[in-house]
Amino acid sequence: MPWLFILFADVFEMSWPFLLKSAREYSRWSPIWVAQVGIPIMFLLDVSVKRLPAATVYATFAGIAMAGTAVIGMVVFGESMSFGRVTSLALIVAGVVGLKIFSGAN
Repeated sequence: MPWLFILFADVFEMSWPFLLKSAREYSRWSPIWVAQVGIPIMFLLDVSVKRLPAATVYATFAGIAMAGTAVIGMVVFGESMSFGRVTSLALIVAGVVGLKIFSGAN
């Protein structure tokens, strides 16, 4: 279950850069409302860190968020899909899978 909470936190984490980018066009105050996305992230990570090591939670959270944001940028916004970027993303995913496998039964 803590892994599921990390994934939910990552959904919020991956959404805010794109929300911020699109909200900027509407008003000066929009980024403040977008920042509220961070509140569920902290709650979800708090629940996860109670069952898993903090370093595992943070590394997994950051890795999934980085990879997910990059993939969304490439697929939705037409960012570069160079061999180097895709290979780097594959290494991040391999690291996250390794953390899941070697972090115990949770």
